[in-house]
Amino acid sequence: MYRRVLLKLSGESLGGPEGKGIDEACLEKFAAGIAAAVKAGYQIAIVNGGGNIFRGLQGVGKGYDRVTGDRMGMLATVINSLALASALRSAGIRAEVFTATPMEPIAKGYVRESAVKVLDEGGVALIAGGTGNPFFTTDSGAALRALEIGADALLKGTKVDGVYTADPEKDPSARKFDELTFDEALNKHLKVMDRTAFALCEQGPVPIVVFDINKPGALLEILKGGKAGTLVHA
Repeated sequence: MYRRVLLKLSGESLGGPEGKGIDEACLEKFAAGIAAAVKAGYQIAIVNGGGNIFRGLQGVGKGYDRVTGDRMGMLATVINSLALASALRSAGIRAEVFTATPMEPIAKGYVRESAVKVLDEGGVALIAGGTGNPFFTTDSGAALRALEIGADALLKGTKVDGVYTADPEKDPSARKFDELTFDEALNKHLKVMDRTAFALCEQGPVPIVVFDINKPGALLEILKGGKAGTLVHA
């Protein structure tokens, strides 16, 4: 069982079937699942990606330099966090958005102690803006925040139900792993998270659980110690 977790959601997951923009049905579904977990007594901080709105690397060569593109991507994560926070409040859960760089009054500047206080008081802390620096992914930001807040695990919500030997959407013979060590995941070159994020979690150590965020009840099942998804551990 995990008492406090960092939930990493990709921007594409918030974009619904097309992976673009913000899908209201997905927001409502994710908020309901998170709200159920919080009401059951679990503490959840959230880091959102921004790929549904803008992905920094895609701008390179199209008129944006890497630093500017990454900054635009950071702003996209803030938009996603504001949207999910609003959906959580509609579900009856207190939700506070924190940003890595000052952005008041849109959101509060991220301070570890403030975010932890929200969790301890039964709310959800959404930590946006990545690390606040270019050249770092939101996976790296999620790993960093997981270590900072003392999370028991980093849960990565994706469109697939775990880690596979290959992309299951492209390779029907791809085999799912129920459990892996950090070393096995690295040696097999499995795309669990980027290497910086992976190194941070291994250093913690903070276990990573990759699971299908679209599966009803999957989040609560994992928090209760269920076997949903793939567990990556020391």
